[in-house]
Amino acid sequence: MSRMSDARRYSPSAARNREPILEVLARVLPASGLVLEVASGSGEHAAFFGARLPHLIFQPTEPDARNRASIAAWRDHAALDNLRPPLALDATEERWPIAHADAVLCINMIHIAPWDACLGLLAGAASVLPAAGALVLYGPFRRGGRHTSPSNEAFDASLRAQDPAWGVRDLDDVVAAAARRGIALDDAVDMPSNNLTVVLRRATG
Repeated sequence: MSRMSDARRYSPSAARNREPILEVLARVLPASGLVLEVASGSGEHAAFFGARLPHLIFQPTEPDARNRASIAAWRDHAALDNLRPPLALDATEERWPIAHADAVLCINMIHIAPWDACLGLLAGAASVLPAAGALVLYGPFRRGGRHTSPSNEAFDASLRAQDPAWGVRDLDDVVAAAARRGIALDDAVDMPSNNLTVVLRRATG
């Protein structure tokens, strides 16, 4: 008897970081509305957060077709009413396939992508978020131009060896670029494995 193929992909880092990220999301996300996840990867985070934050609707997105298939498979497996089918979205594109979101979430993208992807993420978030809407980023960051640990410095070197356009971003640079889009730093929460969850919010005025 043959089994149907399972398109779900698995990320060890997603399994490790989902609980600490959830703790922050439960505090900073709105009481209701749509959370747009940019660069959803395997889809594990969207399924996990959707199950534990049932008052929110999650919209996963991914530019990679294989990852979108994985997201769809995780959605089918989770069978959640508040988890939408994945959309194709490239953060660098000027027009996004969704016009409004109450919050935007992006996990482990901006260091494994060109700087233009971070700038595109900020521009897109500014266009879809309401006043005081949260943009939540997770990943490694430099602070004040310095790495926060030897392991992050080594990770940065390995990323740049793969692609010179990649690399651990400096939080000051991200905050400055966000400010030019009317988005301000609200909080930066220390996380396990020398990562940060960075909460930015669109200006209210």
